[in-house]
Amino acid sequence: MNKTKIYNLIQEYLIIVIGSLIYAFAFDWLFVPNNLVMGGFTGLAQIIHHYIPAIPIGSAVIALNIPLFAIGLKLQGPHLLFSSVFALLTSSVAIDIWPQFITFHPIDDHLMVSILGGAMVGGGLGFMLWVGATTGGTELAASLLKYKFRHIQIGRLCLLLDLCVIILYMIAFDAINDALYAGIAMFVSSRAMDSVVYGSRASKLALIICDNGQHMISELLKMDLGVTEIQAKGAFSRSDKYVLLCAFKPSRIAMLKQAVIMIDKHAFVIVVDAQEVYGEGFEAVKLNSL
Repeated sequence: MNKTKIYNLIQEYLIIVIGSLIYAFAFDWLFVPNNLVMGGFTGLAQIIHHYIPAIPIGSAVIALNIPLFAIGLKLQGPHLLFSSVFALLTSSVAIDIWPQFITFHPIDDHLMVSILGGAMVGGGLGFMLWVGATTGGTELAASLLKYKFRHIQIGRLCLLLDLCVIILYMIAFDAINDALYAGIAMFVSSRAMDSVVYGSRASKLALIICDNGQHMISELLKMDLGVTEIQAKGAFSRSDKYVLLCAFKPSRIAMLKQAVIMIDKHAFVIVVDAQEVYGEGFEAVKLNSL
């Protein structure tokens, strides 16, 4: 293994440790003392224990994760599976260690707890998912479902799975208020998760339909923007048109608009969000990318 691979591996596991510490701190500070349900396999284990008291919650969590890790070994390979096991162990140890140094007290404002707790949990999990690791449970289930539903963001898959668990929890324990606050926390968590996982990849895509295409291309290339030219014809006017595709970072949208207006004020421009952009000038393509 060369130095670059070793450096990248150390960087990945350092990110996992940081994500685990944030996740565990949020759980100990905001979820535990306020009796807020996190959803996921922990909530599912609570439901199982409620109906079958002989099965401890911890044992149920482990049992639920075993088949997922088995599937993950086949789909993600031993490296990514090992990183998930490392994340699960690190976050679990951190959950037990934080209370040894800090005494956490309940907070009266459960809405604030739900929002802040969801943001911190989602951010911590996002860091882990960013490098392909999970803490098991719904995060691992969502990352495996991503192979089937690639068009759905990982955070939204987690949200759907967690909401199912929260609904079951509400039915089992007749705890409507707790379930509602948990739902808020899970929604915020999914948004924070997607912001961390996809934030570095999010870009804009401009479709520029114009007559003076060569001048437009020349100016966009001067701005160090990649441009793809498509020859087209106006359906009504039947005149030749240029359709230019240009992917760019959100911070450059004002510059692009100004350039288009100065060159052709009659140009038709469509700017849309590009969830992920890979290739030259952007992030390199990764086979295990979420």
